[in-house]
Amino acid sequence: MPRINHVFFCFLLGGTLLLAGCQHRRAPEPPTAVARFLIETEADSAAVVVTLPASGVRVRTAAKPVITEFDLAGVAEVQVDLGRCLLFQLTPAATRDLYRLSAQNLGRRLVLVINGRALGVRVLDRPLEADALFIFLEVPDNELKTMVEDLNRTTAWLQQEAARRG
Repeated sequence: MPRINHVFFCFLLGGTLLLAGCQHRRAPEPPTAVARFLIETEADSAAVVVTLPASGVRVRTAAKPVITEFDLAGVAEVQVDLGRCLLFQLTPAATRDLYRLSAQNLGRRLVLVINGRALGVRVLDRPLEADALFIFLEVPDNELKTMVEDLNRTTAWLQQEAARRG
């Protein structure tokens, strides 16, 4: 009788290990960063108030973003005279939309929100014609590299999905 228990135990152990090896394990998904731009709005409009993390500046913005993650072609960390900032490369359609938006909203602010957190503001002091948008963020410079990598990973994934869906 003990011999049968030993065989049964080995069979049960082997089956358990076999089943455990057959489980499909998904690779962890890469971190994503979703960037959206909101435009400052009038006090009487339906709006959302966002607060920047370092300065505490509060900006009343339209709830609907004017530039979304689908409008981005890429993001880069760049050094300009005033310091490090992010350069958002826009799609051609988003570039045209931003030109119209900036011309109609001179003096207002464009707020960058990443993953739901307001992180930067750009004053619209002139119509923006270029396909690149520079914006300073209220985060330490050492966080910019990771943020750019995450934003570009998300942008590339969205472009691949759009191409796949045709």
